[in-house]
Amino acid sequence: MRFNHRARPPSAIMAALTLGFFPMALSAQSTAKPPLHGRHWIAITGKPLAATAGAMIFQQGGNAVDAASAMLAAAATMWDVLSWGGETQALIYNPNTGKVIGINALGVAPTGATPEFFKSKDLPYPPEYGPLAATTPGTPGGLMTMLAEYGTMSLEEVLRPAMQMAEGYPMEAQTANNIERNKKRIKEWSYSRDLYLTHLGEKREAPAAGEIFRQPDLAVTLQKLVDAERRALRQGKTRKEAIYAAYDRFYKGDIAQEYVRGSQELGGLHTLEDLAAWKVRIEEPVSTRYKDIDVYKLNVWTQGPALLQALNILEPMDLKAMGYNSTRYIHSIYQAMSLAFADRDFYYGDIYTPPEEPVAGLLSKAYARERAKLINPDRNDPDIKPGDPYPFMGAVNPYKAILAEWPPKPKTPVTTSEADHDEAFFAGTTSVQAADSSGWVVSITPSGGWIPAAIAGHTGIGMSQRMQSFVLDERENPFNVVRPGQRPRVTLTPSMALREGKPFLSFAVQGGDSQDQNLLQFFLNVVEFGMTVQEAVEAANINSFQMRSSFGDHASQPGRMTMAESIPDWIRRDLREMGYNLEFRRLTSGPINAIYFDREHGSMWGGSSNHGEDYGIAW
Repeated sequence: MRFNHRARPPSAIMAALTLGFFPMALSAQSTAKPPLHGRHWIAITGKPLAATAGAMIFQQGGNAVDAASAMLAAAATMWDVLSWGGETQALIYNPNTGKVIGINALGVAPTGATPEFFKSKDLPYPPEYGPLAATTPGTPGGLMTMLAEYGTMSLEEVLRPAMQMAEGYPMEAQTANNIERNKKRIKEWSYSRDLYLTHLGEKREAPAAGEIFRQPDLAVTLQKLVDAERRALRQGKTRKEAIYAAYDRFYKGDIAQEYVRGSQELGGLHTLEDLAAWKVRIEEPVSTRYKDIDVYKLNVWTQGPALLQALNILEPMDLKAMGYNSTRYIHSIYQAMSLAFADRDFYYGDIYTPPEEPVAGLLSKAYARERAKLINPDRNDPDIKPGDPYPFMGAVNPYKAILAEWPPKPKTPVTTSEADHDEAFFAGTTSVQAADSSGWVVSITPSGGWIPAAIAGHTGIGMSQRMQSFVLDERENPFNVVRPGQRPRVTLTPSMALREGKPFLSFAVQGGDSQDQNLLQFFLNVVEFGMTVQEAVEAANINSFQMRSSFGDHASQPGRMTMAESIPDWIRRDLREMGYNLEFRRLTSGPINAIYFDREHGSMWGGSSNHGEDYGIAW
């Protein structure tokens, strides 16, 4: 790739000199949060109470899988960014095998969820909220599968912190205020209204910050899981078999019956057969090698491989010589992401249902080199389209006719406000990071059932909103058309990197379509610019809106870029001349959580972003 070295005014020359030293200057700066240092274990997640749950399990002798499961359960009980009816995606490093394992606990579209059904309701996509937005619950099954297969403790031990929270925990301000903002929609669903609006009829109907929030229905549901495990143990079942007995009670027993009844009462489509037929997939993740580092992601049922594609495009470039957040660096990152995400928008979908995605071609280094040739060094390309990966796997693309007309024009104009678009684009979740001295490492990005969630009957379980990520027209993405039993392509994307076959980084972030944008830059901050893990999670990133949103209106806004207020004027001017529409925020890192493995000293470094409420504990 060549850049046009146009004449620059003196300010730009000074900028280039400054940027040459900027990585060193940044390293010398203090961070808003201190890095975590651990010898025995690290537990990091999006909520302080959930991180404490992980620390409690570690202190009781659990491994990283046990602790991560406890953090997941606690976060799902706190409602702000996910609930028990959502979905869980995880990567686990098993030190006994030296392999990275993928956990696919994403729910599927229920019976009757077809394009024709949603079109009959004059919907361009499945709705953003309510029972018709809900896939089958995934998080309970994902948690129990991880624990049964790779943990050491009982389900009762791991769920104990969450069960205590269900009995009553002091709600933090962020969640309480979110309930108040969304109370009009919450009132549409009776079970949600009765739970969330603890002061119904008053001026403020949501709980106050610090108020003890009680969830009696959820407490009963969690107790039913523990009771099923206890019963199986009394019958002589093994630890694993007992956990799967609880699994069966959730998906095939009385919990499933009440969930389905509650869903159907609210107009949902779920059946008992939908829950009973669904299962967690333990799978092999995909990976690419960036220089001497192997980076792992879940397959194309998530957006994760877009990060791998971007790394393949960027690898031949001398990013370090460009300078951290220089004009050339920002432009290169933006263009690589646009190319990778255009492929995501057309080719990614459920790998367990037809048609078969061209994964090998998408992740081919030769394909990346071909895509990189499209980068204009002087201008943003607002018309980047998906490429053709099929020849790079010895096949012919069956969708050439659709690609020639992509993207299809919407039948009705998009009327979503920019504020609503952005809220959906950055739709919240959380991340969980855990590691221990025996070598287990866990990276999870769970989500779904965030406020305002419809609650299914007396289960206390908030229903997922993930159906909105499907499309109804194969001209948009033939691999992601809603069908019963199919998983929607999700934004949720845990990450892990190995160097010389050993854990190097474990990292994840919340934030919808911004996730792999922020994770790509975090990774390069560490690998190319030598930042510590805490510096890297706090460092200023850019965010692009050129990819199609995975939520709501599914719109694309080419050239639009959010960047940090600290970016100098000369870089802003250069980027505007290159066709970018710039916006500025104080914090742009995204709430990244990460662990760096210090092989030289035999310790672990934890990074927890200063962006939100993310929090970590180490020992």
